[in-house]
This record gives sequence, structure tokens and C-alpha cells, in this order.
Amino acid sequence: MNLPNRLTLGRFVLTAFFLVAVFISFPGHDTVALLFFGAASLTDYFDGKIARRDGLITNFGILMDPLADKILICSAFIAFVGRGLMPAWMVVIVVARELAITGLRMLASSKNLVLAAEGYGKHKTISQITAILAVLISVSHESWGPLGIGIFGIPLFGVPWVERFSELAKWVAVMLTMFSGFLYLWRNRALYLEDL
Repeated sequence: MNLPNRLTLGRFVLTAFFLVAVFISFPGHDTVALLFFGAASLTDYFDGKIARRDGLITNFGILMDPLADKILICSAFIAFVGRGLMPAWMVVIVVARELAITGLRMLASSKNLVLAAEGYGKHKTISQITAILAVLISVSHESWGPLGIGIFGIPLFGVPWVERFSELAKWVAVMLTMFSGFLYLWRNRALYLEDL
């Protein structure tokens, strides 16, 4: 198994560890969850970069890489609902968009077509990862000692800007998720409207 595929499998494992850290309460569990999510996000970046650079693109990677991404992102948002950190309606939009686009790609595949990723989809993913990291920082920064509450009275991660930023990041992620999903469905509407 090549390195990009190992990184993809590692993302599944890191997602499981992330969820354990989110839901099992122990000292610093939110910080541990932040570290696991950050590491998983880095595997997403590096597996694709290495695969393209070294010509290691495989059918396994084509299938599992986007699946691992969706499981990581959707698991985090669903976990936030369970923890009361995000309203359920926002998460429904994120999960519905991912299911709709996955369905569209399956339909295209059944017709021997490949739908390429679009720029807005990449921006959507970045905004989602940013929102998740912001929420995790907002719930964990107080346990970081002087770094988390400020040094010499200068707040680094303190209230209120971290919480405000995490709220803004959630809204940006949801809006980009809706917009990119609508755009993708609209541009490829011939696939699912041709039989009407």
C-alpha cells in the first residue's frame, strides 16, 4: 500500500480518536480532540499532494480519499450538535449537501462520466475545516494556561473574539456549503433532469 493510501486510512483512525476525545470527558479532552482533528486535516492535504506529485493515484485513493474527508467533516459537525456547540439545522445543510453531491457523482459514474471537483468545493472544504478548528479552539483554549487566557494581561485566545470568530466561521462554512452545492447541482442538472 502506498503512502497516500496509508495517510487516507490514517484519517479514518484519527477520526475515531477525535470522536472519542470529543465525547469522553478527561482533563484536556477538547485540546486532544483539536490535535486529532488537526492531524487528520493534514493527512487530507498531504495524501493528495503526494499522490499527484509521485503519480500514485489509485482506484482505492479515488474512492476512499473523498469518503474519509466526508466522514471526518460530517462526524465533527454532528458531534458538535451532540455537545450543543452548533445548531442542528446548520449540520443538516452540511450533511445534505454532501449526500446530494455524492449521489450526483454516483449517477455520473453510472453513465461513465467523471465530475471534476470545482474551486468552490475546495473553498467549502477549507471553510468547514476552519469552522471546526475555531469551535475546538473556543472550547479548549481556557485549559492552555497562560497561552489560552493571555500573557501579561494581553488576551491571545480569550473571550470574546475567539467565540465571535467561531460563530462567524460556522456561518461562512454553511453559506459556502449551500452555495457550492447549489452551483454543482445546477451546472450538472442535465444528468438528473434528462429523464423528466
